[in-house]
Amino acid sequence: MKQNLLAFLLFICTLASAQSVDSLVAQLPKSKNDIDRADLLNAVSDGYKTSDASKVTEYAGKALDLSRRIKYKTAEGNALLNLGTAGILTGNYPKALEYFTSAQTLFENEYSANPKDVKVKAGLAKAYGSIGIVFSEQSNYARALQFHLKAAPLYETMDEPLRLGRVYNNIGIVYQSLHNDFKALEYFVKAQKIQEKSADPTVGITATNIGNIYLGQKNFAKAFEYYSKARNMFTGFPNPRGLGELLNNLGSYYQQTGNTLKARETWDEAIKVFNSIEDKFGTADTYAHLAKYYFSADNLDESLNYANRSLALAKELDIPEQVVIAEKMLSDIYTKKNDPKMALLHFQNYSIAKDSLNINENIRKSVQAEMNYEFDKREALQKKEREKRELLFSEQSKRHIMQTFFIVLFILLLFGIVFLIYNRLQLKKTLTLEKELAEYEQKALHLQMNPHFVFNCLGSISSFIVQNGTDSAIKYLSKFSKLMRLTLEYSKESLIPIDKEIEGLRNYLELEQLRFNQIFEFSINKSSDIEDDTALPPLLLQPFVENAIIHGLVPKKGQGRIDISFELSGDNLICTIVDDGIGIDKSRQMKEQSVSVHKSMALDITKKRLEMIKAFTSRKADVDITERADNEGHVIGTQVVLTLPVQYINDK
Repeated sequence: MKQNLLAFLLFICTLASAQSVDSLVAQLPKSKNDIDRADLLNAVSDGYKTSDASKVTEYAGKALDLSRRIKYKTAEGNALLNLGTAGILTGNYPKALEYFTSAQTLFENEYSANPKDVKVKAGLAKAYGSIGIVFSEQSNYARALQFHLKAAPLYETMDEPLRLGRVYNNIGIVYQSLHNDFKALEYFVKAQKIQEKSADPTVGITATNIGNIYLGQKNFAKAFEYYSKARNMFTGFPNPRGLGELLNNLGSYYQQTGNTLKARETWDEAIKVFNSIEDKFGTADTYAHLAKYYFSADNLDESLNYANRSLALAKELDIPEQVVIAEKMLSDIYTKKNDPKMALLHFQNYSIAKDSLNINENIRKSVQAEMNYEFDKREALQKKEREKRELLFSEQSKRHIMQTFFIVLFILLLFGIVFLIYNRLQLKKTLTLEKELAEYEQKALHLQMNPHFVFNCLGSISSFIVQNGTDSAIKYLSKFSKLMRLTLEYSKESLIPIDKEIEGLRNYLELEQLRFNQIFEFSINKSSDIEDDTALPPLLLQPFVENAIIHGLVPKKGQGRIDISFELSGDNLICTIVDDGIGIDKSRQMKEQSVSVHKSMALDITKKRLEMIKAFTSRKADVDITERADNEGHVIGTQVVLTLPVQYINDK
């Protein structure tokens, strides 16, 4: 399974181009500039990774020379990655690691300068993943995990589902090698979800890995579930090598669950699949499974047959691990057949093969240690270089900060002088505005009570008395005196409670009802969201209500209506006055030659009051007067909407 694992890991880092290598080579003479040519040389190199390692090296070398000559860092980094891939393909892991770490350094420097560059981020992620692959192949799983976990977050921030899924699967394989099945399963499942969503053809391998985890935990139901999923996935995405590995594992599942006949049939099927692609490595592994199967069934002749086949292929392919397994199996078979001579011979062969394997393992560990030393040495040098750059950058930053500080200090001093001059001018202007404000407030409060209204009220009271309407006159006079008292009581206040404003409006409207013989009805509604200490300027709405009655409802034929509402909208108090009178345009036409001077002044002063509220609170304070119409366009009245900042009595 080691060979299959290598192929799977390698293609995680470099995904094949959709174009054929031949078409890419044909485009080289047509390259418009050196940048395009460097990218194309890297694409050709990447395209040969499945077929010709020497071509990978050739074109990557050309890409490296060209990119360095034109100082094209991204292409230089990709060329280094391709050269590292060639090192893996040829089994030269020290050289592969050297190229990958050079690419890592280059991309880290570029990434720190421009973290938003997608090509640089992708190159750095591939460098981390490639280094992880080298360490995985050298069985240095702790180091492999370190770099795979660096690659994953970068792919997570990019739209690279294929690479992300395969990196997750890589991490799962490393955790499985470290015997941490819980973490391995977590990453295998994450990989499978991404691969299924992105239709990754390697999803069957991931499902097989998940099944292997469950089989190792003796969770046979789950193992069979994922093996079945994997088989279906290999139907959709044919992969004979992956299918053969699945069948070998599925055979082990059947053997462990006691279905030995099904186990043998599955391994027979695996041999057919491996033979179809001439995969002798997979076939040797399957022969070993069958040899153990027949040995446990006491069919020693068949067990001997398959053990010899496995040994022959292992020797042909030079797979020391498989030779050790086959020689041990043969020794056990001959021991059971009571043939001590052959049993001893194969046991001796087993011991020799095992010793040779141990020697090779020691050599591998020695090479690995040397690789680790060189890698650590390079990392230490790179760390020192980074620290030097960071120190230089820090010093430059300090100088820049000091320069900026003195510039800002000078600007602040200059601004302070300008501010002092401006402040003196504004102070004079403010004093003038305050004086005007006081005058406007006095005018507004005096003009709020229309003299004509007062005279008309007194005239109506006199008329009621003459006509012996004593009760009506008393009622009228009582409401009039109450309104006068409220007006005088709050005329000097900047803000009054909303309930007092509503009380004043209600008294005023009831007086006008008496005055005009109940020709209109009214309603005043306050939202329950409005608090009791909400305040607004006194007598602010009265001019608009008076306009609605005099110019909207009085000229109208028939009964009229006024609706007043107070609501909250965010930080604003919305006061709405709606009437069903004759409308703005018709009223203007009727009163064109007889506009009351006092009324236009009252509305004008009210608008100035709103402007002063807006300036004082730095929030919205305005009025919107619109004509209302029905669906057919007929005028049905007027709407006045005052938008005021929410204020409270304590704000005064």
